Amino acid sequence: MFDGWGRLVPAVVGAAAAFGLFLVLEHLFRRVVRRLSRRSAVLAELTVHAHRPLLWFAAVIALRGAGTFGLPDGPWRERVSHGLGLALIGAGAWLVAGTLTSIERAALSRLRVDVPDNRHARRLQTQVTLVRRITVAGVAVIAFGAMLMTFPAARAAGTSLLASAGVVGAVAALAAQSLLGNVFAGMQIAFSDAIRLDDVVIVENEWGRIEDITLTYLVIHLWDDRRLVMPTSYFMSHPFENWTRREAALLGTVELDLDWSVPVEQMREELRRILEDTELWDGRVSVLQVTDAVHTLVRVRALVSAADAPTLFDLRCLVREQLVQWVRRTHPSALPRLRTEHLPASPAPKPADPAPGQGSRLFGDSADGRTRERTFNGR
Repeated sequence: MFDGWGRLVPAVVGAAAAFGLFLVLEHLFRRVVRRLSRRSAVLAELTVHAHRPLLWFAAVIALRGAGTFGLPDGPWRERVSHGLGLALIGAGAWLVAGTLTSIERAALSRLRVDVPDNRHARRLQTQVTLVRRITVAGVAVIAFGAMLMTFPAARAAGTSLLASAGVVGAVAALAAQSLLGNVFAGMQIAFSDAIRLDDVVIVENEWGRIEDITLTYLVIHLWDDRRLVMPTSYFMSHPFENWTRREAALLGTVELDLDWSVPVEQMREELRRILEDTELWDGRVSVLQVTDAVHTLVRVRALVSAADAPTLFDLRCLVREQLVQWVRRTHPSALPRLRTEHLPASPAPKPADPAPGQGSRLFGDSADGRTRERTFNGR
């Protein structure tokens, strides 16, 4: 018994020495990587996301080695070894997930989404992000399955379940129908290019940008800083507006209801002057038309263009304000008004008196009518 425990001390000392040597080598390696990371984005991200899981992985390996060679024989030896094996699987999965995250960050750092035409970059950003999340989820599932398979009872249960895999699969698919639908919808969104990160959308009458896309839900950053969380399956089964599907540039309208006396040509020139004096206009579209003329008003529509949705909103507000000021300042008679007309009252015509004997009798003034009248009166 003492001899068994006596082997533990050298094993622990050896494991501690090996782990200490690993820490020294890891520190030197990290310093070298930091210098090289100025040229390599992957190495720079690895030093951030894979550093801590690598330390835990090495520590578990050292402990497992010490336990394998130093623990005395006994009923708890297998339990300790089993626990270290589970920790090793978990640390390895964490290290793989950190490596995948580092690769994703390095790939995203090369994408420029701060340029006007960033549609291709946002598409790749969405795909890289979702692929990383799918792979990390797959690593987690595999690691969990590997942990379960280390238990003899779980292996026996797994063997028996394989015989009825069809029934189990059908039951599981039925129970997780909503979840699986969202997962498949998330994968479809990643590769169908129907919607991307930073897209401007209108969903449920709400305007906002796509802030985050996961396998099961999307987060929309609304214009008033609220967050609208929607399941991914919603975007595959319901219509929605995507304002930046092909390009970020958009067209917008400004409508004014004015009097018929408004000088349309002068107003068209004023619109052009307003647009040329602001940086919000991208120089593509400047149109002013009378789109309706009914009753006492005419509807004037200004069509303008901007580089993206937020800029377009500001441009529309600017055009609306300055056109209203221009009408009030230079043509106040063109402001909306209601017209009324007062006519002099004329005397109502007197009803004509009926001619004697014409239509004044009960049954008429004919011979037959007079006969009926005498009969009715008893004469």
